[in-house]
Amino acid sequence: MSVRFAKMHGLGNDYVYIDAHREHVVDPARLARAVSDRHRGVGSDGLILVGPSDAGADVRMRIFNADGSEAQMCGNGIRCVVRFAAERGLSAANPMRVQTGRGTLAVSWRAEPAFEATVDMGAPVTACARVPARLPGVAPDADVFGWTMPERFWSGLAIDAAWQHACGLEGTLSLVSMGNPHAILWCRDVAAVPLEVVGPFIERHPSFPERINVHVVQTQPDGSLRMRTWERGSGVTMACGTGASAVGVAAVRLGRARSPMRVALLGGVLGIAWEGGEASVRMTGPAEFVAEGALAPDLAKEAG
Repeated sequence: MSVRFAKMHGLGNDYVYIDAHREHVVDPARLARAVSDRHRGVGSDGLILVGPSDAGADVRMRIFNADGSEAQMCGNGIRCVVRFAAERGLSAANPMRVQTGRGTLAVSWRAEPAFEATVDMGAPVTACARVPARLPGVAPDADVFGWTMPERFWSGLAIDAAWQHACGLEGTLSLVSMGNPHAILWCRDVAAVPLEVVGPFIERHPSFPERINVHVVQTQPDGSLRMRTWERGSGVTMACGTGASAVGVAAVRLGRARSPMRVALLGGVLGIAWEGGEASVRMTGPAEFVAEGALAPDLAKEAG
């Protein structure tokens, strides 16, 4: 059994991509766990299948995190899907319509001088219950921007509170869904946040019934934003497109930045634009190929 793949990344947020038009993957969750292993597999933040749409779109993407859980959407991944589809003759549409767990999204792209894509990410979801989240004192239909976290929120965290002072944590929380849920915390210095401990604690906090992506953000003197990300199911990642989009929405709502804005992640910079209300968020960034080949038999058998 041979399974062809490509490895691609958007600002270092790397996935293994498989053409599901040609390859038959019975158990993508198991395959995702196998290929994501950075010592025994290809090494990635997860697996993305690019296949035919059953909703009238040009292609469909399915995203599986490194732990095998399926995600609704990946902002860096969708840009790579478009390049993957265009360069393999799966679709020449521009904009290309990509079916995701969030619905069908339109992606405009250019191949020269370097590949770049702008994704219509759709309107943000901000009602607490729809993110989804359950917070004390917050009505299900209320927006959550700058909610003050009580001390009991941190009950059970395995480190003391000194880290909050070290990074200048403001102690407030904002929530936005871009098809997947995001928790946003503001601080003075994102590099000083022990994200490997704080990230998984918030991801699995009982306030978030479907777990949640976690982002720590600081405002730069030039008005741009700097952020670090803990992705549910994958851990610390170099970049998160849906997360940058959610951060942009929170920044506009809180008056911390103006649209359009630059958002600096560990892997590079994304452009984010949002005019407020029910307007769509627009995200612009690159997509890069790393390698392609065939999975070794022991890995390929994990496809089912």
